[in-house]
Amino acid sequence: MADFFKWEYVVSFFPKILSALPITLLIVVVASMIGMSLGLLIAFLRIEKVPVLSQISRVFVSFIRGTPILVQLFLVFYGLPTLFESLGSLNKIDYVYITYGLNTAAFFSEIFRSSILSVPASQKEAAASIGLTKLQTYRRVILPQAVRIALPATGTMIVNLLQDTSLAFSLGVIDVIGKVRALGALTYHSLEGYFIAALIFIVLSILLEQVFAWLGRRYQFQSKKVAQPKKMVHFQPLMKPEKKLPKIVR
Repeated sequence: MADFFKWEYVVSFFPKILSALPITLLIVVVASMIGMSLGLLIAFLRIEKVPVLSQISRVFVSFIRGTPILVQLFLVFYGLPTLFESLGSLNKIDYVYITYGLNTAAFFSEIFRSSILSVPASQKEAAASIGLTKLQTYRRVILPQAVRIALPATGTMIVNLLQDTSLAFSLGVIDVIGKVRALGALTYHSLEGYFIAALIFIVLSILLEQVFAWLGRRYQFQSKKVAQPKKMVHFQPLMKPEKKLPKIVR
């Protein structure tokens, strides 16, 4: 066991593996931005049932959700340059951005679509009754409520995305796992590197969960306390004085 796992390798590997962390975080940030933007667009297309585009979006979401991300990674890496020769000059990291962006877009579209549909229909009717356009209704009424509903699932999605970046090394991208494999091939000690990678991913996942938990508490619907009506003091009405009959003058 002493030869199989050595703490001195853990100490020496740690700064080298940590230096590749910005690449992993950059993949998460870029893929999240692409996924949220494209996912929101797909959600709108499906909710509004735009002809043709709605059907294409449904097929796209079904394909992405039904295939492993590793397969998608190779399809994008080998397929896009075949279809579009101009994309052959892209770097490997660019193909990773495209793949993870498309993958997260499919999952984000379902998160956003279910969140928007969960907003009561009476909200739309009320907005239409005061003369708001459809765009204004979404921007001012529907989306602010849908964002609060989608926060927990969005946090889970981004944590899963962080863990899925471990497959980016398949294209030769030197992220955290890519650096672990490179050090393992050089020193024949891989276990120490994977131990460090596990610690890094655990810490980052916990931090992300805490951030989204704070956001959930910050933007949750706060039920306002309804002021209790003051007790009405009932006064007995004053007795009206009896009208004196006028004297009859004889």
